[in-house]
Amino acid sequence: MTAQVTRTGAEAVGAVDTRDIEAYMTRLGQAARAAATAMRRAPTAAKNAALLAMAERLQAARAEVLAANERDLARGRESGLDAALLDRLALNEARLDAMVEGLSQVASLPDPVGEIDGLRARPSGIQVGQMRVPLGVIGIIYESRPNVTLEAASLCLKSGNAAILRGGSEARESNAAIAACIRAGLADAGLPEAAVQVVATTDRAAVGRLIAMPEYVDVIIPRGGKSLIERIAREARVPVIKHLDGVCHVYVDATADLDKALAIAVNAKTHRYGTCNTMETLLIDAPVAEALLPRLAAAYGEHGVELRGCERTRAILPGCAVATEEDWDAEYLAPVLAIRVVDGMDAAIAHIERHGSHHTDAIVTESYGLARRFLAEVDSSSVMVNASTRFADGFEYGLGAEIGISTDKLHARGPVGLEGLTTRKYVVLGDGQVRQ
Repeated sequence: MTAQVTRTGAEAVGAVDTRDIEAYMTRLGQAARAAATAMRRAPTAAKNAALLAMAERLQAARAEVLAANERDLARGRESGLDAALLDRLALNEARLDAMVEGLSQVASLPDPVGEIDGLRARPSGIQVGQMRVPLGVIGIIYESRPNVTLEAASLCLKSGNAAILRGGSEARESNAAIAACIRAGLADAGLPEAAVQVVATTDRAAVGRLIAMPEYVDVIIPRGGKSLIERIAREARVPVIKHLDGVCHVYVDATADLDKALAIAVNAKTHRYGTCNTMETLLIDAPVAEALLPRLAAAYGEHGVELRGCERTRAILPGCAVATEEDWDAEYLAPVLAIRVVDGMDAAIAHIERHGSHHTDAIVTESYGLARRFLAEVDSSSVMVNASTRFADGFEYGLGAEIGISTDKLHARGPVGLEGLTTRKYVVLGDGQVRQ
Protein backbone atom coordinates (compact mmCIF):
# COMPACT_ATOMS: atom_id res chain seq x y z
CA MET A 1 0.00 0.00 0.00
CA THR A 2 2.93 2.37 0.60
CA ALA A 3 3.60 2.38 -3.12
CA GLN A 4 0.04 3.53 -3.71
CA VAL A 5 0.19 6.27 -1.10
CA THR A 6 3.41 7.80 -2.32
CA ARG A 7 2.35 8.11 -5.94
CA THR A 8 2.09 11.64 -7.27
CA GLY A 9 -1.23 13.14 -8.34
CA ALA A 10 -0.41 12.49 -11.99
CA GLU A 11 0.34 8.84 -11.30
CA ALA A 12 -2.90 8.62 -9.35
CA VAL A 13 -4.91 9.24 -12.49
CA GLY A 14 -2.95 6.90 -14.68
CA ALA A 15 0.19 8.94 -15.31
CA VAL A 16 -1.78 11.20 -17.66
CA ASP A 17 -0.15 14.18 -19.27
CA THR A 18 -1.70 17.28 -17.68
CA ARG A 19 -0.09 19.75 -20.06
CA ASP A 20 -3.24 19.86 -22.19
CA ILE A 21 -5.51 21.17 -19.44
CA GLU A 22 -8.74 21.04 -21.40
CA ALA A 23 -8.21 17.44 -22.48
CA TYR A 24 -7.10 16.41 -19.01
CA MET A 25 -10.07 18.01 -17.24
CA THR A 26 -12.44 16.57 -19.84
CA ARG A 27 -11.15 13.08 -19.02
CA LEU A 28 -11.68 13.73 -15.31
CA GLY A 29 -15.20 14.94 -16.02
CA GLN A 30 -16.06 11.93 -18.15
CA ALA A 31 -14.74 9.54 -15.51
CA ALA A 32 -16.64 11.39 -12.77
CA ARG A 33 -19.88 11.25 -14.73
CA ALA A 34 -19.52 7.49 -15.21
CA ALA A 35 -18.70 7.07 -11.51
CA ALA A 36 -21.73 9.16 -10.51
CA THR A 37 -23.95 6.73 -12.38
CA ALA A 38 -22.45 3.85 -10.41
CA MET A 39 -22.71 5.74 -7.12
CA ARG A 40 -26.45 6.29 -7.57
CA ARG A 41 -26.96 2.55 -7.14
CA ALA A 42 -24.34 2.03 -4.42
CA PRO A 43 -25.96 0.63 -1.27
CA THR A 44 -25.39 2.29 2.08
CA ALA A 45 -23.34 -0.68 3.27
CA ALA A 46 -20.85 -0.26 0.41
CA LYS A 47 -20.49 3.47 1.03
CA ASN A 48 -19.91 2.91 4.73
CA ALA A 49 -17.43 0.14 3.97
CA ALA A 50 -15.49 2.52 1.72
CA LEU A 51 -15.38 5.20 4.43
CA LEU A 52 -14.09 2.74 7.03
CA ALA A 53 -11.56 1.33 4.55
CA MET A 54 -10.31 4.87 3.90
CA ALA A 55 -9.84 5.29 7.64
CA GLU A 56 -7.80 2.09 7.79
CA ARG A 57 -5.70 3.12 4.80
CA LEU A 58 -5.04 6.53 6.32
CA GLN A 59 -4.03 4.95 9.62
CA ALA A 60 -1.57 2.66 7.83
CA ALA A 61 -0.15 5.53 5.76
CA ARG A 62 0.33 8.04 8.58
CA ALA A 63 4.10 8.26 8.10
CA GLU A 64 3.84 8.81 4.35
CA VAL A 65 1.10 11.44 4.73
CA LEU A 66 3.03 13.35 7.40
CA ALA A 67 6.22 13.20 5.32
CA ALA A 68 4.37 14.59 2.30
CA ASN A 69 2.91 17.32 4.48
CA GLU A 70 6.34 18.23 5.82
CA ARG A 71 7.56 18.69 2.24
CA ASP A 72 4.62 21.02 1.59
CA LEU A 73 5.38 22.95 4.77
CA ALA A 74 9.06 23.29 3.88
CA ARG A 75 8.13 24.62 0.46
CA GLY A 76 5.62 26.99 2.07
CA ARG A 77 8.20 28.37 4.48
CA GLU A 78 10.63 28.90 1.62
CA SER A 79 7.99 30.78 -0.40
CA GLY A 80 7.10 33.02 2.55
CA LEU A 81 3.66 31.73 3.59
CA ASP A 82 2.54 33.51 6.75
CA ALA A 83 2.08 31.72 10.06
CA ALA A 84 -1.72 31.47 9.75
CA LEU A 85 -1.52 29.77 6.34
CA LEU A 86 1.22 27.43 7.53
CA ASP A 87 -0.96 26.45 10.47
CA ARG A 88 -3.88 25.66 8.16
CA LEU A 89 -1.56 23.65 5.95
CA ALA A 90 0.01 21.64 8.75
CA LEU A 91 -0.94 18.08 9.63
CA ASN A 92 0.13 16.34 12.82
CA GLU A 93 -0.80 13.22 14.74
CA ALA A 94 -3.78 14.90 16.43
CA ARG A 95 -5.16 16.23 13.15
CA LEU A 96 -4.73 12.83 11.52
CA ASP A 97 -6.60 11.27 14.46
CA ALA A 98 -9.43 13.76 13.87
CA MET A 99 -9.49 12.92 10.15
CA VAL A 100 -9.75 9.19 10.87
CA GLU A 101 -12.47 9.79 13.45
CA GLY A 102 -14.32 12.02 10.99
CA LEU A 103 -14.56 9.17 8.50
CA SER A 104 -16.08 6.92 11.15
CA GLN A 105 -18.55 9.64 12.13
CA VAL A 106 -19.72 10.15 8.54
CA ALA A 107 -20.10 6.37 8.18
CA SER A 108 -22.39 6.41 11.21
CA LEU A 109 -24.67 9.14 9.83
CA PRO A 110 -28.05 8.20 8.34
CA ASP A 111 -27.92 7.85 4.55
CA PRO A 112 -30.31 10.41 3.04
CA VAL A 113 -30.36 8.80 -0.42
CA GLY A 114 -33.59 7.04 -1.27
CA GLU A 115 -35.73 8.64 1.43
CA ILE A 116 -39.29 9.32 0.21
CA ASP A 117 -41.15 12.19 1.87
CA GLY A 118 -44.68 13.46 1.63
CA LEU A 119 -46.17 10.40 -0.02
CA ARG A 120 -49.87 11.11 -0.48
CA ALA A 121 -52.77 9.59 -2.35
CA ARG A 122 -54.41 11.49 -5.21
CA PRO A 123 -58.03 11.16 -6.36
CA SER A 124 -56.83 9.18 -9.38
CA GLY A 125 -55.49 6.47 -7.08
CA ILE A 126 -51.81 7.21 -7.66
CA GLN A 127 -49.48 8.10 -4.78
CA VAL A 128 -47.10 11.04 -5.21
CA GLY A 129 -44.00 11.78 -3.12
CA GLN A 130 -40.46 13.06 -3.36
CA MET A 131 -37.33 10.92 -3.22
CA ARG A 132 -33.96 12.26 -2.11
CA VAL A 133 -31.25 11.55 -4.70
CA PRO A 134 -27.58 12.56 -5.23
CA LEU A 135 -26.72 15.77 -7.08
CA GLY A 136 -24.35 13.83 -9.37
CA VAL A 137 -20.85 15.26 -9.84
CA ILE A 138 -19.63 17.86 -7.35
CA GLY A 139 -16.55 19.98 -7.98
CA ILE A 140 -14.93 21.34 -4.82
CA ILE A 141 -12.24 24.03 -4.99
CA TYR A 142 -10.40 24.86 -1.78
CA GLU A 143 -7.20 26.29 -0.35
CA SER A 144 -4.51 25.31 2.13
CA ARG A 145 -6.14 22.73 4.40
CA PRO A 146 -5.38 19.18 3.22
CA ASN A 147 -7.91 17.71 5.66
CA VAL A 148 -10.63 19.21 3.43
CA THR A 149 -9.66 16.62 0.82
CA LEU A 150 -10.82 13.86 3.14
CA GLU A 151 -13.83 15.74 4.53
CA ALA A 152 -15.14 16.61 1.08
CA ALA A 153 -14.54 13.09 -0.23
CA SER A 154 -16.37 11.49 2.69
CA LEU A 155 -19.46 13.71 2.50
CA CYS A 156 -19.75 13.43 -1.28
CA LEU A 157 -19.33 9.66 -1.06
CA LYS A 158 -21.92 9.15 1.69
CA SER A 159 -24.45 11.26 -0.22
CA GLY A 160 -23.93 9.12 -3.33
CA ASN A 161 -22.08 11.68 -5.44
CA ALA A 162 -18.86 11.65 -7.42
CA ALA A 163 -16.37 14.40 -6.61
CA ILE A 164 -13.62 16.26 -8.40
CA LEU A 165 -11.41 17.97 -5.82
CA ARG A 166 -8.99 20.78 -6.58
CA GLY A 167 -6.88 21.71 -3.58
CA GLY A 168 -4.41 24.55 -3.20
CA SER A 169 -0.98 24.29 -4.79
CA GLU A 170 0.65 24.72 -1.39
CA ALA A 171 -0.81 21.35 -0.26
CA ARG A 172 -0.25 19.36 -3.43
CA GLU A 173 1.88 16.56 -1.94
CA SER A 174 -0.34 16.19 1.12
CA ASN A 175 -3.43 16.04 -1.06
CA ALA A 176 -1.86 13.43 -3.36
CA ALA A 177 -0.98 11.22 -0.39
CA ILE A 178 -4.47 11.52 1.07
CA ALA A 179 -6.02 10.92 -2.35
CA ALA A 180 -4.16 7.62 -2.62
CA CYS A 181 -5.76 6.48 0.65
CA ILE A 182 -9.17 7.51 -0.66
CA ARG A 183 -8.73 5.57 -3.90
CA ALA A 184 -7.52 2.50 -2.05
CA GLY A 185 -10.53 2.62 0.28
CA LEU A 186 -12.92 2.90 -2.64
CA ALA A 187 -11.28 -0.08 -4.34
CA ASP A 188 -11.42 -2.08 -1.09
CA ALA A 189 -15.20 -1.57 -1.00
CA GLY A 190 -15.71 -2.33 -4.69
CA LEU A 191 -16.67 1.22 -5.61
CA PRO A 192 -15.21 3.09 -8.62
CA GLU A 193 -11.96 4.88 -7.83
CA ALA A 194 -13.12 7.75 -10.07
CA ALA A 195 -15.84 8.48 -7.50
CA VAL A 196 -13.25 10.80 -5.91
CA GLN A 197 -10.61 12.39 -8.12
CA VAL A 198 -8.04 14.95 -7.01
CA VAL A 199 -6.88 17.28 -9.78
CA ALA A 200 -3.21 16.52 -10.37
CA THR A 201 -2.13 19.90 -11.72
CA THR A 202 -1.69 23.22 -9.94
CA ASP A 203 -2.31 25.15 -13.16
CA ARG A 204 -5.10 27.66 -12.47
CA ALA A 205 -6.53 26.94 -15.90
CA ALA A 206 -7.77 23.66 -14.45
CA VAL A 207 -10.11 25.61 -12.19
CA GLY A 208 -11.37 27.60 -15.15
CA ARG A 209 -12.18 24.39 -17.00
CA LEU A 210 -13.73 22.66 -13.97
CA ILE A 211 -16.25 25.46 -13.43
CA ALA A 212 -17.16 25.63 -17.10
CA MET A 213 -18.15 22.07 -18.03
CA PRO A 214 -21.81 21.61 -17.06
CA GLU A 215 -21.97 18.51 -19.23
CA TYR A 216 -19.89 16.73 -16.57
CA VAL A 217 -20.21 18.77 -13.35
CA ASP A 218 -23.53 19.46 -11.62
CA VAL A 219 -22.47 21.87 -8.88
CA ILE A 220 -19.35 23.70 -7.67
CA ILE A 221 -18.56 24.36 -4.01
CA PRO A 222 -15.69 26.82 -3.39
CA ARG A 223 -14.06 26.90 0.05
CA GLY A 224 -11.47 29.58 0.64
CA GLY A 225 -10.86 33.30 0.63
CA LYS A 226 -13.22 35.92 -0.73
CA SER A 227 -11.19 36.49 -3.90
CA LEU A 228 -11.37 32.80 -4.81
CA ILE A 229 -15.11 32.61 -4.22
CA GLU A 230 -15.77 35.84 -6.12
CA ARG A 231 -13.85 34.47 -9.10
CA ILE A 232 -15.79 31.21 -9.05
CA ALA A 233 -19.15 32.98 -8.73
CA ARG A 234 -18.26 35.35 -11.57
CA GLU A 235 -16.92 32.82 -14.06
CA ALA A 236 -18.76 29.57 -13.35
CA ARG A 237 -21.12 28.07 -15.90
CA VAL A 238 -22.11 25.47 -13.30
CA PRO A 239 -24.37 26.24 -10.30
CA VAL A 240 -22.36 27.34 -7.24
CA ILE A 241 -23.08 26.79 -3.53
CA LYS A 242 -21.19 29.49 -1.64
CA HIS A 243 -20.93 32.31 0.83
CA LEU A 244 -18.69 35.33 0.33
CA ASP A 245 -18.52 36.98 3.76
CA GLY A 246 -19.33 36.28 7.36
CA VAL A 247 -20.26 39.73 8.69
CA CYS A 248 -22.27 38.43 11.65
CA HIS A 249 -24.12 40.53 14.23
CA VAL A 250 -25.39 40.19 17.77
CA TYR A 251 -28.13 42.66 18.77
CA VAL A 252 -28.72 43.19 22.50
CA ASP A 253 -32.28 44.41 23.04
CA ALA A 254 -33.37 46.64 25.93
CA THR A 255 -35.21 43.72 27.55
CA ALA A 256 -32.17 41.45 27.52
CA ASP A 257 -30.80 39.68 30.57
CA LEU A 258 -27.44 41.48 30.77
CA ASP A 259 -25.55 38.51 32.21
CA LYS A 260 -26.82 36.39 29.33
CA ALA A 261 -25.94 39.14 26.85
CA LEU A 262 -22.41 39.42 28.24
CA ALA A 263 -21.77 35.68 27.92
CA ILE A 264 -23.18 35.47 24.39
CA ALA A 265 -21.41 38.58 23.08
CA VAL A 266 -18.04 37.50 24.48
CA ASN A 267 -18.33 33.95 23.17
CA ALA A 268 -19.55 35.06 19.73
CA LYS A 269 -16.41 37.15 19.30
CA THR A 270 -13.66 35.38 21.20
CA HIS A 271 -14.37 31.64 20.89
CA ARG A 272 -12.49 31.67 17.56
CA TYR A 273 -11.50 34.70 15.53
CA GLY A 274 -10.90 33.23 12.09
CA THR A 275 -14.28 31.60 11.38
CA CYS A 276 -17.14 32.82 9.21
CA ASN A 277 -19.66 32.57 12.07
CA THR A 278 -17.71 34.84 14.44
CA MET A 279 -19.49 38.07 15.41
CA GLU A 280 -17.92 41.12 13.76
CA THR A 281 -20.40 43.86 14.82
CA LEU A 282 -22.22 44.22 18.15
CA LEU A 283 -25.41 46.28 18.20
CA ILE A 284 -26.69 47.48 21.58
CA ASP A 285 -30.07 49.05 22.30
CA ALA A 286 -29.55 52.53 23.78
CA PRO A 287 -31.37 51.95 27.13
CA VAL A 288 -28.91 49.22 28.20
CA ALA A 289 -25.73 50.56 26.59
CA GLU A 290 -24.44 52.40 29.65
CA ALA A 291 -24.92 49.40 31.92
CA LEU A 292 -23.54 46.77 29.51
CA LEU A 293 -20.72 48.42 27.57
CA PRO A 294 -18.24 48.82 30.47
CA ARG A 295 -18.69 45.17 31.41
CA LEU A 296 -18.16 44.12 27.81
CA ALA A 297 -15.09 46.32 27.45
CA ALA A 298 -13.51 44.72 30.50
CA ALA A 299 -14.23 41.20 29.22
CA TYR A 300 -12.94 41.98 25.73
CA GLY A 301 -9.87 43.60 27.23
CA GLU A 302 -8.98 40.31 28.91
CA HIS A 303 -9.02 38.69 25.46
CA GLY A 304 -7.05 41.46 23.77
CA VAL A 305 -9.91 42.50 21.49
CA GLU A 306 -9.63 45.93 19.90
CA LEU A 307 -12.93 47.86 20.05
CA ARG A 308 -14.07 50.33 17.40
CA GLY A 309 -17.23 52.23 18.21
CA CYS A 310 -19.74 54.82 17.06
CA GLU A 311 -19.92 58.23 18.78
CA ARG A 312 -22.48 57.01 21.33
CA THR A 313 -20.29 54.00 22.14
CA ARG A 314 -17.22 56.22 22.59
CA ALA A 315 -19.14 58.55 24.91
CA ILE A 316 -19.49 55.57 27.27
CA LEU A 317 -16.07 54.02 26.46
CA PRO A 318 -13.68 56.95 25.86
CA GLY A 319 -10.78 54.59 25.14
CA CYS A 320 -12.62 52.95 22.24
CA ALA A 321 -11.25 53.64 18.75
CA VAL A 322 -13.40 55.42 16.17
CA ALA A 323 -15.43 53.13 13.91
CA THR A 324 -15.40 54.25 10.28
CA GLU A 325 -18.04 53.41 7.70
CA GLU A 326 -15.76 50.62 6.44
CA ASP A 327 -15.83 48.97 9.86
CA TRP A 328 -19.55 48.21 9.59
CA ASP A 329 -18.86 46.12 6.47
CA ALA A 330 -15.68 44.44 7.73
CA GLU A 331 -15.14 40.74 8.24
CA TYR A 332 -12.11 41.10 10.49
CA LEU A 333 -11.38 37.42 11.19
CA ALA A 334 -9.24 38.90 13.96
CA PRO A 335 -9.57 40.20 17.55
CA VAL A 336 -11.30 43.40 16.41
CA LEU A 337 -14.95 44.29 17.06
CA ALA A 338 -17.17 47.11 15.80
CA ILE A 339 -19.86 48.37 18.24
CA ARG A 340 -22.86 50.54 17.49
CA VAL A 341 -25.53 51.85 19.87
CA VAL A 342 -28.93 51.83 18.15
CA ASP A 343 -32.45 52.97 18.94
CA GLY A 344 -34.46 49.79 19.05
CA MET A 345 -35.25 46.83 16.85
CA ASP A 346 -36.02 48.75 13.66
CA ALA A 347 -32.62 50.44 13.68
CA ALA A 348 -30.85 47.15 14.43
CA ILE A 349 -32.58 45.31 11.58
CA ALA A 350 -31.90 48.22 9.20
CA HIS A 351 -28.19 48.08 10.09
CA ILE A 352 -28.04 44.32 9.54
CA GLU A 353 -29.86 44.63 6.22
CA ARG A 354 -27.46 47.31 4.99
CA HIS A 355 -24.17 45.94 6.29
CA GLY A 356 -24.70 42.21 6.91
CA SER A 357 -23.73 39.33 4.65
CA HIS A 358 -26.87 37.21 5.23
CA HIS A 359 -24.78 34.62 7.10
CA THR A 360 -25.66 34.51 10.83
CA ASP A 361 -27.27 37.11 13.10
CA ALA A 362 -28.52 36.85 16.69
CA ILE A 363 -30.71 38.75 19.11
CA VAL A 364 -30.47 38.70 22.91
CA THR A 365 -33.90 39.52 24.33
CA GLU A 366 -36.45 38.48 26.91
CA SER A 367 -39.32 39.64 24.70
CA TYR A 368 -41.11 36.83 22.88
CA GLY A 369 -42.64 39.28 20.42
CA LEU A 370 -39.32 40.92 19.51
CA ALA A 371 -37.67 37.53 19.19
CA ARG A 372 -40.35 36.43 16.71
CA ARG A 373 -39.99 39.68 14.76
CA PHE A 374 -36.22 39.26 14.54
CA LEU A 375 -36.58 35.67 13.31
CA ALA A 376 -39.09 36.71 10.66
CA GLU A 377 -37.48 39.92 9.42
CA VAL A 378 -33.72 39.29 9.44
CA ASP A 379 -32.84 37.85 6.03
CA SER A 380 -29.92 35.58 6.93
CA SER A 381 -29.20 31.89 6.48
CA SER A 382 -29.13 31.41 10.27
CA VAL A 383 -31.05 33.63 12.70
CA MET A 384 -30.72 33.02 16.43
CA VAL A 385 -32.39 34.01 19.69
CA ASN A 386 -30.32 34.10 22.88
CA ALA A 387 -27.46 32.03 21.47
CA SER A 388 -23.94 32.67 20.18
CA THR A 389 -23.43 32.96 16.42
CA ARG A 390 -20.68 30.36 16.81
CA PHE A 391 -23.41 27.69 16.80
CA ALA A 392 -23.88 28.18 13.02
CA ASP A 393 -22.17 24.92 12.18
CA GLY A 394 -23.25 21.63 10.66
CA PHE A 395 -22.13 19.55 13.65
CA GLU A 396 -23.87 21.85 16.15
CA TYR A 397 -27.06 21.73 14.05
CA GLY A 398 -27.09 17.94 14.18
CA LEU A 399 -26.07 17.47 10.55
CA GLY A 400 -23.07 15.39 11.63
CA ALA A 401 -20.69 17.30 9.37
CA GLU A 402 -20.79 20.02 6.75
CA ILE A 403 -19.19 20.77 3.41
CA GLY A 404 -19.53 24.52 3.97
CA ILE A 405 -22.10 27.25 4.61
CA SER A 406 -24.34 28.74 1.94
CA THR A 407 -25.84 32.22 2.00
CA ASP A 408 -27.60 31.59 -1.31
CA LYS A 409 -31.36 31.16 -1.32
CA LEU A 410 -31.73 28.42 -3.91
CA HIS A 411 -31.13 24.74 -3.22
CA ALA A 412 -29.15 24.96 0.04
CA ARG A 413 -29.01 27.68 2.70
CA GLY A 414 -26.99 27.68 5.91
CA PRO A 415 -24.71 24.77 6.85
CA VAL A 416 -24.60 22.25 4.00
CA GLY A 417 -24.52 18.66 5.22
CA LEU A 418 -25.41 15.39 3.56
CA GLU A 419 -28.94 16.48 2.66
CA GLY A 420 -27.53 19.65 1.06
CA LEU A 421 -25.53 17.42 -1.28
CA THR A 422 -28.71 15.77 -2.52
CA THR A 423 -31.79 16.96 -4.39
CA ARG A 424 -35.31 15.60 -4.75
CA LYS A 425 -37.26 14.08 -7.59
CA TYR A 426 -40.95 13.29 -7.74
CA VAL A 427 -41.91 9.64 -7.63
CA VAL A 428 -45.33 8.28 -8.52
CA LEU A 429 -46.64 4.89 -7.35
CA GLY A 430 -49.54 3.44 -9.26
CA ASP A 431 -51.37 0.19 -9.87
CA GLY A 432 -52.33 0.43 -13.53
CA GLN A 433 -53.96 3.86 -13.43
CA VAL A 434 -54.31 5.82 -16.68
CA ARG A 435 -55.22 9.47 -16.95
CA GLN A 436 -58.82 10.10 -18.00
